[in-house]
Amino acid sequence: MTVMNEQRSWNIPLPNDLDKRNSELCKAKDFYRDWYKKWCSEIGEQPRFHRKQWEFVYIMQALWERGCLKEGKRGLVFAVGSEPLPSVFAKYGCNILATDIFPDEGIVKGWNNDNQLCFGLDSLYKSAICDRQTFNNRVEYQPVDMNNIPADLRNFDFNWSSCSFEHLGTIEKGFSFLKNQLKTLKNRGWAVHTTEYNISSNHDTQDNNDTVIYRQRDINKIVADLENEGHFVEELDFSFGGLPEDFQVDIEPHLQDVHLKLQIGNYVATSFGLIIQKNGNHPSL
Repeated sequence: MTVMNEQRSWNIPLPNDLDKRNSELCKAKDFYRDWYKKWCSEIGEQPRFHRKQWEFVYIMQALWERGCLKEGKRGLVFAVGSEPLPSVFAKYGCNILATDIFPDEGIVKGWNNDNQLCFGLDSLYKSAICDRQTFNNRVEYQPVDMNNIPADLRNFDFNWSSCSFEHLGTIEKGFSFLKNQLKTLKNRGWAVHTTEYNISSNHDTQDNNDTVIYRQRDINKIVADLENEGHFVEELDFSFGGLPEDFQVDIEPHLQDVHLKLQIGNYVATSFGLIIQKNGNHPSL
């Protein structure tokens, strides 16, 4: 896998508004930015041209820019699998509720392969990131069906998911999730969610499937719906990227060397990140 080797210390200044993450596609230029390298260091990795790493880094940076990663902030993650972010956020002083599909259902779907399924706190803890006592004090686990979010999950400062809501069964179920997950947040709370994005067609796509692929027109539709309901969505950036890695497609079977764009069935896809603020249509107020 292509790895960008560099070691340094990190002291990243707070961004101005022009530097903040938009709702955008995964692009190779991000892998050269100081903020990207900083968060890779936090999770014990070197930058490598892989969209899953980009998703984690994008989520961390977007939440940090918006003041969410501070002592006492409450965060909720959907479909956590065994990702490292709960350990990072606990180290930063956040209290995290980690959720995932009920284990029996996840096993039936085959998600117990490749660390895609959470079986409790032991499968989440990352000793290289956070000490165990801090983690145990600040992270809890609860099985949750993303199609049926419990009514008692409320008043979180932020929430997130990494390439998860495209697995809910249909494009429309993903739309429903994006609306329902906002109920878990406080007013002006932030949500950051990544998903599969179809770069080969804005017409045909994969729907009614274990993995659906959202088109530009789908993203535009859900954003319009959210904004009509009074929520704020960071500016949409559908730019493709202009570096050589942006034009490489990892075809099936995926070698995962340069893995920013990949073949999924008949389509070419990448990751897209959405940043939403609950009841925040006037975020400057």
